[in-house]
Amino acid sequence: MNDKTILLETKELKKSFGKLNVLKGIDTKIYAGDVIAIIGPSGCGKSTFLRCLNLLETPTAGEIKLEGEYVFKNEQVYLAEKLKELKAKKKQVKQAGNSFGDESLCQTLEEYSAQKLKEYRALKAEEKAINKKIEKSIDLHRQKIGMVFQQFNLFPHLTVMQNITLAPVKLKKLSEKDAREKALALLRKIGLEDKADVYPSTLSGGQKQRIAIIRALAMEPDVMLFDEPTSALDPEMVGEVLKVMVDLAKEGMTMVVVTHEMGFAKEVASKVLFMDDGVIKEENEPKEFFANPKDARLKDFLSKVL
Repeated sequence: MNDKTILLETKELKKSFGKLNVLKGIDTKIYAGDVIAIIGPSGCGKSTFLRCLNLLETPTAGEIKLEGEYVFKNEQVYLAEKLKELKAKKKQVKQAGNSFGDESLCQTLEEYSAQKLKEYRALKAEEKAINKKIEKSIDLHRQKIGMVFQQFNLFPHLTVMQNITLAPVKLKKLSEKDAREKALALLRKIGLEDKADVYPSTLSGGQKQRIAIIRALAMEPDVMLFDEPTSALDPEMVGEVLKVMVDLAKEGMTMVVVTHEMGFAKEVASKVLFMDDGVIKEENEPKEFFANPKDARLKDFLSKVL
């Protein structure tokens, strides 16, 4: 049994784009200090899953909890359809009851309908209250979950320092002085203090990604999400970004990493998930995951990437 705190949890998480079902029911628990590596073929829903975790994409259904509190909950209000059916049936039976004088049947159905209507309204009221709470807390939620993208997403018109301090000043109401001091400390940590006042266009890909990582860290998140952070980099720059991530893992940062870097998954992750066709097919500790895969699709995938 894992006695660590559950930091992030999803239940039956689904996401559709029109008729395309991308996530088909993701259940997972992420504990404080976990380093989760998510691997799988392109287009299987890995990036969409990450974007749902910090609500950059709104899930179609399911639940997300952060530190035990709902950040997304969309009840499957099946009673709406049931209510329509009930009203139609009620109308038919009432007409029949009036025709045949069956008043007791009509009264029983009225009582049943009223009870179901009450249940339906209670569920809708609960969902409305939850969604209202979610709307108010969405910014707070995103402050607690940092995200690093494949394409860096630095603001090109802002200096490195401005990129790092913008969110802490605007969202956490940090003073410019305190935000700058924190940014300098983070830059020093990755050996880029001398880049504080330059623009992103002057940086290498590896430097941009390291800046993107500490920009997220400046918000002091509880969880860091990485969406293929090295896939847009030249091979010689991959190592410098992975080193920052390895250091974060050693410091106890909770991380969820979509990656094609099997070495990172083997050596750094505490658990590896294999996704395919919108679901988690297999998950395990790295040693067992790579040495004894159970799922046939995972076996095939590993045979091609290892």
